[in-house]
Amino acid sequence: MGSSSTTLRRLKLGKLKIVRRRLLQHYEHQPFISLLAGLYSCRWKRYQRQKTEPGQCCCKWVLAVCLLSEGQRLYLHWSHKGGMLFVLIFFTAALAVLSNLWGEEWAAVRLSFQVTAPYLHIGSLAAMILLSWPVALYFVRMNTKLFQTLIITPYIAVLLVLIFLPLGMYSPCIKEKGTLGAKPLLIGHRGSPMFAPENTKMSFEKTIDYEGDGLETDVTISYDGIPFLMHDSTLKRTTNAGDVFPNYTNVNAALLPWDMLEILNAGKWFTQKPPFSYMESLTDEEEQTAMNQSIYKLIDLLRLADRAKKMVIFDLYRPPQDHPYRDTWINRTLEVINEAAIDPKLVLWLSNDMRSFVQSVNPGLQQTLGFKASIEELVSSHIVKLNLPYNEMSERDISEYAAANITTNLYVISEPWLFSLAWCSGAHSVTTNSVHTLKKMEEPMFLLTPDQYSLMWILTDVVSALLIILVFVLHWWRERGLPCCPESSEVPDSGFYNTFKTEMDMSISEDSYVRSLPTTPSARPSTQNMGSGEIA
Repeated sequence: MGSSSTTLRRLKLGKLKIVRRRLLQHYEHQPFISLLAGLYSCRWKRYQRQKTEPGQCCCKWVLAVCLLSEGQRLYLHWSHKGGMLFVLIFFTAALAVLSNLWGEEWAAVRLSFQVTAPYLHIGSLAAMILLSWPVALYFVRMNTKLFQTLIITPYIAVLLVLIFLPLGMYSPCIKEKGTLGAKPLLIGHRGSPMFAPENTKMSFEKTIDYEGDGLETDVTISYDGIPFLMHDSTLKRTTNAGDVFPNYTNVNAALLPWDMLEILNAGKWFTQKPPFSYMESLTDEEEQTAMNQSIYKLIDLLRLADRAKKMVIFDLYRPPQDHPYRDTWINRTLEVINEAAIDPKLVLWLSNDMRSFVQSVNPGLQQTLGFKASIEELVSSHIVKLNLPYNEMSERDISEYAAANITTNLYVISEPWLFSLAWCSGAHSVTTNSVHTLKKMEEPMFLLTPDQYSLMWILTDVVSALLIILVFVLHWWRERGLPCCPESSEVPDSGFYNTFKTEMDMSISEDSYVRSLPTTPSARPSTQNMGSGEIA
């Protein structure tokens, strides 16, 4: 009888413990933890709130560290391991390939920081505010000073760098009012290649229609001495030579006489294989005109530019070996310029070959150099303009050259933000594919005065610091259980209180068992099983 009574009492106590444990275990939907666990192991469930136990922050993977800091077990499936390895290898290889293929684009990314830096400062501090939520949570839940230091030190270091970064930040577009130079002139790159086939009459007429200030092209000399416009060494890309002269598709265009070149179509390719993914739409009439373009001669371009009073700049290609004009291509080009009767001040002579001879024959040409040199060398060579790629843009260099009456043209600039940077840097002109777009700009993008910039970054620093402090205080308050209102003066029932105290005392020895309970409601053992476990 006594044994049965004891067994029954143990059974009741076991059930009471189960109820108590279920009451004390608090399960909730925690979006951040659910997201981490889902990304790590595809277990999208509710998680029990616990504090971190010491020594559980040793995993090298970020997701694992976060999950361990939340007191969660790690369930990384083999497919996730393979997927993470594949993603790591893929992105490493892709970065290497893009770095090799997009060298010029990487230069644009570097330059973009000069105009977007003030706004990136705001974005980076906004990211630090969002990051402060999990950082503060882990910091408060750590049970040792060492782990707290390891968590908070890198965060504070990055935050301080970002807060004081504007002190050393540089942007040409931060200027006092009245110090911005004139808007750069616009030179159409091979005309207007977004509206018409490049280096054709239609393309240059479009540039003039959009009020461009100059025309840029490439000049090759035919086998019988006719300078014509062609960027590529062969006729394959921009003509129908493959249909008309299939045997000459890959032959250097300079080795063909003009009577063969003039019958080729230089416009059908434009509608069949558009050169830009963001090209402007054409009317039916414009499309028909584009499809009927032919190779354009240099003399015709010069006459067109002279009538419209537009600058002309061109790369002059030396003919290949065994060409009749291999050694006299400069002379032949100067003859065509004189024959066109264009104002020599409109011609920017870019070729660096036989420059002294060119100056003696036609001293009115605007001598232009395609690379940087000292001011002394430029002045002695009578250089009045530099034609440089945009990735060599430097406000200081442009300013020094301008002080010596040497202007700067940058190529090829088609994006408004990059044009804004060239404008702020003091460039005199730019070669562009987008005359129609840049012509509409009335001021640079991202233009700020120093006072506006200072006010912007100081306010950003102060607001972000206050918000981050608030997040840390909030987590400290919540995790430390600080009361937010007076405790209730109500005294609980003494019998219940004594029973509850007794149960708490008896459960001290079972703490390890409590911690081993599953962390999801669906995985909890049933009451009957727990009861039988107590009886056993």
